[in-house]
Amino acid sequence: MDFKLEFTTEAKEALANLEQTDPKKHKKVLKTLGLMQTNLQHPSLNTHKFDSLSGPEDEEVFEAYVENKTPAAFRVFWYYRPGKGVITIIAITPHP
Repeated sequence: MDFKLEFTTEAKEALANLEQTDPKKHKKVLKTLGLMQTNLQHPSLNTHKFDSLSGPEDEEVFEAYVENKTPAAFRVFWYYRPGKGVITIIAITPHP
């Protein structure tokens, strides 16, 4: 199943900022987002529930890996939207 990706303002800004400040990381994030659209179960994403956050209507939040090497670890945080096949990206951020 393919997913439609929607982005919060914060996630859009983070992606645009990466494009300007770290083109290599931006490319990796785009690859991750592409995998999320087509295969959320892809092993490199290491997708799992993230218990410390919830969506605006108390949705379960998940994270997907962009990179896992510290200190450069990066994650994409998202939740399922009501309606079939839509996920909302809420954050694209470094992960300590």
